[in-house]
Amino acid sequence: MKRVGFLCDPVFLEHRTPPGHPESPRRLTSILDHIGTSGMLERLTRIPVIPAARDDLLAVHDRAYLEELARPGERYLDPDTFISARSREAALAAAGAVCVALDSCRAGDISRAFCAVRPPGHHAEPARGMGFCLINNAAVAARHAQRIGYARVMIVDFDVHHGNGTQAAFYDDDTVYYFSTHEYPHYPGTGAASERGAGKGLGFTRNIPLRQGSGDAEMRQAYRDVFRAETAAFRPDCCIVSAGYDLHAGDPLADLAVSDQGVREIVRAIVDACPGIPLVCTLEGGYHLATLARCVGITLEELLL
Repeated sequence: MKRVGFLCDPVFLEHRTPPGHPESPRRLTSILDHIGTSGMLERLTRIPVIPAARDDLLAVHDRAYLEELARPGERYLDPDTFISARSREAALAAAGAVCVALDSCRAGDISRAFCAVRPPGHHAEPARGMGFCLINNAAVAARHAQRIGYARVMIVDFDVHHGNGTQAAFYDDDTVYYFSTHEYPHYPGTGAASERGAGKGLGFTRNIPLRQGSGDAEMRQAYRDVFRAETAAFRPDCCIVSAGYDLHAGDPLADLAVSDQGVREIVRAIVDACPGIPLVCTLEGGYHLATLARCVGITLEELLL
């Protein structure tokens, strides 16, 4: 059994969104309730969270944007993305959690981790937040990983929405490979198969857009065949997973038809493609509470094998 870290913090519940907003604190409480009652939490290594370092943040985000996040006052960054009194604090801790997980892998304390964080991150671009996201947790962690010695970083994103922010951060970079499966066309409108990177990063972005109604079979082919081959060719030193469970058939915000077993097969394929290297998951989407909690439990079961 692998030693798996679990990172969560009460500050993540302090990112308050307006009534009815799908990205609510209940997402985390549902996860914690599920893994607590299942007994799974006892099999995980709890790791304290610390906020992301400013240098790691500036490696991805513009200084002016970080200053905007620090401005007091509740407000919307866009029609979907709300900032409350402690949202910035939660966002810095969310990015920091993924960095801490990588530090723990580097120290040999764990080999895999799951970061149950909010707000999510993969839509946050260098100069703006959007799509419920303030700081790009996976992107900040990728630069942190390189700073501590993991030169080649794989980021795999199975959220139903394309991670436009993560793609933008590394589009011209050949040291970070971004692999995404997502419903297309769907929010945010990016992620066409033709988007493969630019300059020296050409060929280091791989998008697999899926039509409405795609399900387990399409995902199985994407991860067992394409992802496995791309990972073998890239030879990463670590893997960061943007784990979005809104791909599930039960989710209200999208229209893929992935089952519980499909989620299990995706995670298992990612684990199998990354033997012997650190693998750190960070929570992205997933808005049907019972489905979200169940799918995080499935992911943890696979990480523990």
